[in-house]
Amino acid sequence: MSTTKYTPDHEWIRLEGDVATVGITHHAQDALGDVVFVELPEMGKHYAAKSVAGVVESVKAAADVYMPASGTIVEVNEALRADPALANTDPLGAGWFFKVRLDNPAELDALLDETAYAAHAAASH
Repeated sequence: MSTTKYTPDHEWIRLEGDVATVGITHHAQDALGDVVFVELPEMGKHYAAKSVAGVVESVKAAADVYMPASGTIVEVNEALRADPALANTDPLGAGWFFKVRLDNPAELDALLDETAYAAHAAASH
């Protein structure tokens, strides 16, 4: 079973077992416009929650990608590096950014569920 949570900074995190996949939300890619470059985190590196783990650049702006919960990077999406537009076309699927082995999955309890995130995203328009 997988659980998806959202951050106020428009990242999503989907936990499956003890590894979580992280990407940016539809709202984020919508606000950014056409994504032209992504900087992905370093494999094997540990990141604290809320630290900058990557960058997404679009024709309009650059934005940091924050680590939703603390953990160690176990995989990065090389397909996204090769084709950054995947962050626009399939942000919740093929456009994922990285996978992280969480230090403490309970940290996800502090994040937003889909309903709370939808309200947050609507309010930030």
